[in-house]
Amino acid sequence: MKGLIEDHLLVMEKVLDLRLQRQNVVMGNIANVNTRNYKPRSLAFEDDLQSALKLDARGKMARTDPKHLPSEFDINGFQGKGLTEYKPRMVFGEDAVDLDKEMSSMAKNSLMYNALTDIISKNFTGLNTVIQEGSR
Repeated sequence: MKGLIEDHLLVMEKVLDLRLQRQNVVMGNIANVNTRNYKPRSLAFEDDLQSALKLDARGKMARTDPKHLPSEFDINGFQGKGLTEYKPRMVFGEDAVDLDKEMSSMAKNSLMYNALTDIISKNFTGLNTVIQEGSR
């Protein structure tokens, strides 16, 4: 049980760190909205996270339910990738950063960050309840 909780927290810690990094990238894009020839950056990590959490079940503990935590996860080998995947718009008098897109990206990222912190908080509240009930 001890290892299960620690692995779970390490994954959540890494995802929170990557969400913070994404927020910093988006804020950098917004700060450069009026900078000529600035190419917006992005940070993508969701696909890599999903593939890192899927394990080959041959000879290992199998995940029989999508809600199960994986039996192994190497948190040290997982990182987000910075990308400049879309080409800037070339319109005279406008910059490459789409302010509406960046603001919506920031809002979505903030919501996902806050949702994960709420989940972590509720996990600790539930664990605290179990500990208190067990000590009676």
